[in-house]
Amino acid sequence: MVDPSHPDGRDSRDVRGVQSATAAAIAPRLVSVWVIWGSTYLGLAVLVQTLPPLLTNGIRFLIAAGILGLGLIVFRGVRTLAVTARQLRSAATMGIALLGVGIGTVSMAERFVPSGITALLVSVMPLWIIIFRLRAGDRPSRWTLAGVAVGMTGLVAMLLPGGTSPVDGGDGDVVRWSVAIIVGSFIWAYFSWRSSGFDLPRDPLTTTFYEMVVAGIFLIIVGVMTGQRIDVSTASTASWVALGYLVIASLIAYTAYVWLLGNAPMSLVATYAYVNPVVAVFLGWLVVGEPITLDVLIGVTIVVGGVVLVVSGERRPTPIQEPS
Repeated sequence: MVDPSHPDGRDSRDVRGVQSATAAAIAPRLVSVWVIWGSTYLGLAVLVQTLPPLLTNGIRFLIAAGILGLGLIVFRGVRTLAVTARQLRSAATMGIALLGVGIGTVSMAERFVPSGITALLVSVMPLWIIIFRLRAGDRPSRWTLAGVAVGMTGLVAMLLPGGTSPVDGGDGDVVRWSVAIIVGSFIWAYFSWRSSGFDLPRDPLTTTFYEMVVAGIFLIIVGVMTGQRIDVSTASTASWVALGYLVIASLIAYTAYVWLLGNAPMSLVATYAYVNPVVAVFLGWLVVGEPITLDVLIGVTIVVGGVVLVVSGERRPTPIQEPS
């Protein structure tokens, strides 16, 4: 299939078979994922100060799903929520993998790992995406590969020893939960990569609704099974405000992310993992006093450079190979 709108007349689909949308459609959604998602690390840090992580995130997703579902019914009619059993299974799988395991792990980890460092650990996700692309036979541009290398260098610079103290517990807790965050980022990256092969509802909002519902139920069940309970008497006002903010952030950022998965190159979508740490580090310092060391400042600067290279690489057409 040849896309006449493509600069050189080639198909504008990426290796996952996703048709790229216009830059004008991609840009605002990508920026919302960059900035709003970056702020959620601070929201989670405040939330888990006095509220149980899994239980309240489950409630968060169910409330967000309720608002989204009601809006869809009012403006589009109840038929917009109609899905097949296969589509429901696919949405449930994505919801559990991305929101249940991904966000659930991050929220548990932020009891011990500062929010900015958590975001930095999540930023290894683009590396997984490039590995998946290479295994699928795709050859990312040199600019994209250079951007990933630069971004990872920035990550290493920000994680050098001596710059961060545990939020709670000891160094062993930080190490264990840091590993858990990295494993969670791999799972998030893998299922994001595989998303184009799932039979998901055609409407991204419908997909988001079912993913949030299933993730919310999953997190509440796991939270209850692990003994988490909400103690209203000890929960702070700040934690409740953080929960409300996270509900709104879920609606905006995750809906944009689901749309991007079906309409933009995966490596471009994955750049949010580079920008989120910059936002998270700054807000963590500004609001809750998380320290910004020289290592972090140098790393953030390098990371921004990596984003520029990756974005540039994804916008450059791949040279056409002459038939042999």
